[in-house]
Amino acid sequence: MMGVVDVGGGLRGIYGAGVFDYCLDHGIEFDYCIGVSAGSANIASYLAGQKGRNYRFYMEYTFRRKYMSLHNLIHTGSYIDMDYVYGVLSNLNGENPLDYQSIQNSHSRMKVVALNARSGATTYFDKSDMAQDDYHILKASSSIPVICKPYFVDGIPYYDGGIADPVPIQKAFDDGCGKVAVILTKPRYAVRVQKKDVPLARILRHQYPKAAENLLLRYQKYNSGVALAKKYEKRGQALIIAPDDYCGMNTLTKKKNRIHQMYRKGYADARALPAFLHRADTISA
Repeated sequence: MMGVVDVGGGLRGIYGAGVFDYCLDHGIEFDYCIGVSAGSANIASYLAGQKGRNYRFYMEYTFRRKYMSLHNLIHTGSYIDMDYVYGVLSNLNGENPLDYQSIQNSHSRMKVVALNARSGATTYFDKSDMAQDDYHILKASSSIPVICKPYFVDGIPYYDGGIADPVPIQKAFDDGCGKVAVILTKPRYAVRVQKKDVPLARILRHQYPKAAENLLLRYQKYNSGVALAKKYEKRGQALIIAPDDYCGMNTLTKKKNRIHQMYRKGYADARALPAFLHRADTISA
């Protein structure tokens, strides 16, 4: 079984959108797709067969105040309005509807990673947790701690999957994958540090201490996940697709030229996939 992991990364996630648009252009299919945060949205559009859909979200919609802004943060407590992104825009009568039925019809398994803010446990949602115009699992996976309020699903508050299982390559193998492509949105040499998470964890621990603990451990989880991906890559069981630089972007950098550059990098770097898939077919045969 061939799997793909998209780790997300805020607006850097357009790199993954570029990878998946290449896949749609070249008929590349995965049996198993697992997404974290923005990576879950990339996977949803990919499984729906909607090339270019996520590009519009990154390049156009993110510049709308209703999508992400300090105005939202001040007035609602969340910098990103998840209900606008995955509701108003994405619903059947929205501006850019997600083709839910095509996702359900896809043969591919779909997993979406989120953190249970109360217990600190990792949750792996799947297709059965979605319904037409009910994309709460994408909202839960994308709710960045402190920057956004937790998103509630069945009365449980959830935060961004990036503080739960930021590079879920082991989950992909545990679920039966024999080969896995891993899409990073940072260079493969990048090492995450704890420093930026410390002040956010101090704020978070008052209401969600378990989530704060996970936030403080995010750097270790990410670095370990990338290191594991490199080990699998050496064995020929994984392919890491990652940009060679940040294109001047951090998680929420809103500069169109840089966002577009990251997209083009993703599309170009995906050219490594056919050879990897061919090797997989040869070995499995």
